[in-house]
Amino acid sequence: MRPLNLTRRCFLAAAPVAGCGYRPLYGRTEANANVSAELSQIAVTEQGERAGQLVRNELISTLGQGGSRYLLKMDVTEKTLAVSSVAKSVVDRHRYRLNVTYQLVAAGSGAEIASGKSFSNVSYDTVQEPVSDLQAAENARERAAREVAQDLKIRLSAFFATRSS
Repeated sequence: MRPLNLTRRCFLAAAPVAGCGYRPLYGRTEANANVSAELSQIAVTEQGERAGQLVRNELISTLGQGGSRYLLKMDVTEKTLAVSSVAKSVVDRHRYRLNVTYQLVAAGSGAEIASGKSFSNVSYDTVQEPVSDLQAAENARERAAREVAQDLKIRLSAFFATRSS
């Protein structure tokens, strides 16, 4: 039996995907709306707490400086739970949970366009060393903020990609 050449293998691998309606998320849609351009028109509201500021900063760095067409409002809550502790050990395990409820509104009218919720669970250890424990908790908060911001970007991208379809 003769092996298939590379071109034929690529064609056979791509054939099932050709008719499925797949299109890139950040490409142009049928209505010629560019998702990246829509995302760059989102301004993110100021946040009062540190966790909200971290999520906001991540969104600004991934979406852009913010436009004037949309406003993203967020309600950010955080909670830390002790997960486990081993007797006669100095190491404790914690779980940091970051919850975000968001609303995307039209800047001019204030009408809600999209809304939803996102969250992140991040675990970290403490070793009863004050500076190390504070740094571990802050690193967990920053990781959670990055995860939530990335999830929000994907959710908003999917919204803009399907809105005009």
